[in-house]
Amino acid sequence: MVKLRLKRCGRKQRAIYRIVAIDVRSRREGRDLRKVGFYDPIKNQTYSNVPAILYFLEKGAQPTGTVHDISKKAEVFKELRINQTKSNLIYEIEKKD
Repeated sequence: MVKLRLKRCGRKQRAIYRIVAIDVRSRREGRDLRKVGFYDPIKNQTYSNVPAILYFLEKGAQPTGTVHDISKKAEVFKELRINQTKSNLIYEIEKKD
C-alpha cells in the first residue's frame, strides 16, 4: 500500500518536510517512490505537484492526517472530485453507445 506522507529534511531546529509517495513498510526517511511537494512549517509555505498527487490518490494512495490537511488547503480534493465527475460522465456516455 502506498501513502502520501511527510519526509523530514533540513537541519536541527529548522525542519523542512517533503511530501512523498512512499510504501507503508518504509521508514520515515526511507526510499520514496516520488516527491510530490514540500512543506515549510516555519515560513508556512507549501508547494504541491497537484497532478502527481491526483495520480497517486486515484491509484488508491492514502494521505496521512497532516498531508490531508495540507492538500485540503491547496484544494487538491476539489480537483479530484472534478476529475472523478468528468470520468464518470465519459464512462456513462461510452456505456450508452
